Amino acid sequence: MEWLDHFNKSIAYVEENLAGAIDLDKAAQLAQCSSYHYQRMFSYIAGVTLGEYIRRRRMSLAGVDLQRGEKVIDVAAKYEYDSPTSFNRVFKGVHGITPKEAKQAGAKLTSYPMLTFKLTVRGVHAMEYQLIDKEAFHVTGLGLKIEQNMEVAQKRIPEFWNEVAASGELQKLLPIMDQSNPGVLGISLMTSEIQDKWEYVIGVVSEEKAEGFEQYEIPAAKWAIFSGTGPMPGAIQELQTQVFQEWLPTSGFEYDELPDIELYLDANPENAQFQVWLPVRAK
Repeated sequence: MEWLDHFNKSIAYVEENLAGAIDLDKAAQLAQCSSYHYQRMFSYIAGVTLGEYIRRRRMSLAGVDLQRGEKVIDVAAKYEYDSPTSFNRVFKGVHGITPKEAKQAGAKLTSYPMLTFKLTVRGVHAMEYQLIDKEAFHVTGLGLKIEQNMEVAQKRIPEFWNEVAASGELQKLLPIMDQSNPGVLGISLMTSEIQDKWEYVIGVVSEEKAEGFEQYEIPAAKWAIFSGTGPMPGAIQELQTQVFQEWLPTSGFEYDELPDIELYLDANPENAQFQVWLPVRAK
């Protein structure tokens, strides 16, 4: 699997630079995808964000350095922490003890090994999906600019949904919705062309340019569409993980660097009905 080989090359680069600055764009280039798509795929395949993985690996090595007798301030600087205070906080979050305590004989530390991506055939869950070639279409809605950090995005996007719902803006979109394409969309517009900012959009399919809202064009693409139901946000996150871990590696397709979409047909948080639209291309 070529894309797994590319991901392993990017992990090797990360490992080589744990004691120093890590260029996420370079890691993404080694994985042969954009920074957004790299971080998104990493999160679903590894089960943790790239940022969390880097923190765990650095703290694992930092624990070894401290037990070898290195000074806390030197170890903090080695792993790119500007102050011992921030280093102490992260170190304790990983190990459950302070760096000073870690230097004592017999201290118990936690070790996170280096990741290696491999294809694992699971087949535990049957997965129904549709492949649809769809022409370009327009979405009217509200956008949120996000810094290029997946951890920040994962925290900020749910807040954005709450803000839009509480403001009443979401209800204003429903009358202009294209009735042949019903549902409220959550769209990640983090493409290879958007380098300075990531943008997340909440909107509806509509050709109408409504006052107070932006209009976005979603490019023509082949979409793999997966349907699900259940309590939010856990149900859709579980489906997305299953798509990346089980369906994509053996599908004969690759994750295309285009917007990806969450479609909510019923947004009831206790039992939502939704679809995951994954842009794909043939290998």
